[in-house]
Amino acid sequence: MMNPLRRPFRYRYDSVIFYIIGLNILVFLAEQVFGQRLVSTYLAMIPAAVITRGWVWTFISYMFVHDGFSHIFFNMFALFVFGAQVERQMGSKEFLLFYFVTGALAGVFSFIVYYFTGAYWVALMGASGAIFAVQLAYAIFFPDSIIHLWGILPLRAPVMVLGFTALELIFSVTGFANKVAHFTHLAGFGFAWLYFLIRFRINPVRAWKRR
Repeated sequence: MMNPLRRPFRYRYDSVIFYIIGLNILVFLAEQVFGQRLVSTYLAMIPAAVITRGWVWTFISYMFVHDGFSHIFFNMFALFVFGAQVERQMGSKEFLLFYFVTGALAGVFSFIVYYFTGAYWVALMGASGAIFAVQLAYAIFFPDSIIHLWGILPLRAPVMVLGFTALELIFSVTGFANKVAHFTHLAGFGFAWLYFLIRFRINPVRAWKRR
């Protein structure tokens, strides 16, 4: 009997990233109309609200709230560039599962970090955790793809992903750019790695070594 954790979905491609991008844009517009403070109060992941009010839905909804135009623009641009290819490779149902599982677990991991460091009122927002997971998936599926970082520096996709991981680790330890949720980004990478190991039996390192 097949392990249910590895049972594949029937392949179907529905371009669901455009629905995800559209929902992010709608939430951003709601922030402009009703005020970011009001919207983020109910949708951002705030440890104190999870603990005292049981707002567990924010482990999902935090991915759709963004802190300003540049935040949502770069996240949605990265989702469009990498997500379209990953969704086409995985299929839409698998992609949705991958996106929300990695994003939600990145939120849970961040909650644990904030809880044990006493940062109860930090508002976690943004799709970056899930998007970092998507970037890892892209590097696994397309290891020979060349990404021009900042439109200038050509890097193979695995090199880009490992480089970003190293930077996030350095930033999280040193506190550089401390308004950025570096632990959430690292968690996105980590849970994507585990997803491929458990769901697909793919070890990214071994897959890259075979190239």
